[in-house]
Amino acid sequence: MLRVVRGEPTAEELAALVTALATRRPPAPPVPPAAPSTWRDPAARLGVPRRGPLAWATSARPR
Repeated sequence: MLRVVRGEPTAEELAALVTALATRRPPAPPVPPAAPSTWRDPAARLGVPRRGPLAWATSARPR
């Protein structure tokens, strides 16, 4: 798996390299973006009714 291209590393140097490569972690999966907060939603602050499949249910609720 490894090939020395230049120089002559000692056994300790090769062991250190193999150890460093063996303990390397895979990259973490990307974190999905968080849902927007209603605190920053201008429609929620202004009292503008929301659109969507459940808009009829929220239209009669007091704010």
